[in-house]
Amino acid sequence: MPTKVNMVIEKGPFIVITGHDLHDLKQLLEQTSGQGINIYTHGEMLPAHGYPELKKYPQLKGHFGTAWQNQQKEFNGIPAPILYTTNCLMPPRPSYADRIFTTAVVSYPGLKDIAEVKGQKDFTPVINQARELGGWKEDHTLSGLNGGSELMTGFAHNTVLGVADQVIEGVKSGAIKHFFLVGGCDGARARRNYYTELVKQTPPDSLVLTLGCGKYRFNDLQLGHIGSFPRLMDMGQCNDAYSAIQVALALSKAFNCGVNELPLSIVLSWYEQKAVCVLLSLLALDIKNIYLGPTLPAFLSPNVLKVLVEKYHLKPISTPEADLNTLLG
Repeated sequence: MPTKVNMVIEKGPFIVITGHDLHDLKQLLEQTSGQGINIYTHGEMLPAHGYPELKKYPQLKGHFGTAWQNQQKEFNGIPAPILYTTNCLMPPRPSYADRIFTTAVVSYPGLKDIAEVKGQKDFTPVINQARELGGWKEDHTLSGLNGGSELMTGFAHNTVLGVADQVIEGVKSGAIKHFFLVGGCDGARARRNYYTELVKQTPPDSLVLTLGCGKYRFNDLQLGHIGSFPRLMDMGQCNDAYSAIQVALALSKAFNCGVNELPLSIVLSWYEQKAVCVLLSLLALDIKNIYLGPTLPAFLSPNVLKVLVEKYHLKPISTPEADLNTLLG
């Protein structure tokens, strides 16, 4: 369900949980009920706020920080433990290494790991450390990369398709003229600011769908609304690429055309890992005209790239202005 998520860390004990594993979060919420300890998501855990079964826990308060590659800066000296589920773990700084807990596939030499026993995990060590560290003495307001401190999430395919009639009517009336899917992975390369500028420059009669950690470049922007729809819709984690595909398929059926004939532009940010699976899935579905950057995948030899360009019209990004001019032309 669509949900506003703030980035205000309330005073007192808290735990930051990062990664993709919503079941780990559910167990942590169950074990912190009535403990006076607040829980804040980080990174790809943000979409958890859109799930009613998780939102019902009052200690799930808000979101901490931005994308994974900023963790060394954002976790520096944090007065709380950080629980890593399935997410990128950068070599921790001494200022917070003693308060990191890992679980599942995440581990690092010298860090404390929470094992699973018969399908359950005991997060007591994390909870005890949160109580010992005590959190900040006063409320602490964080912000996204553009200075905003409020995020929106919860626009998975069931939500969007639940109001499909309104979306279709918006297209037919001309209120919605174009859809952009801007998603993928984030990284430290400066040229990734391309995605921020692209989203900023999308016209006011367009909707921007996003997923994956690439959205932290721009998900704190306030782009306004088209009717009752916020122009920027977070569909979830990179694992939720299925949602974007389902929306595209539903629109193609509604307008009796192929997905490639829709006023839909897909612009992806690249950082290998499971982005490979997402890209290959889109190509397997015969999705064409995908823009990809800031660098091309390392596995693309000149011959493979030639095939993808000829068969799928895969394009490298150039500048936001030039690409928007082409996409909207």
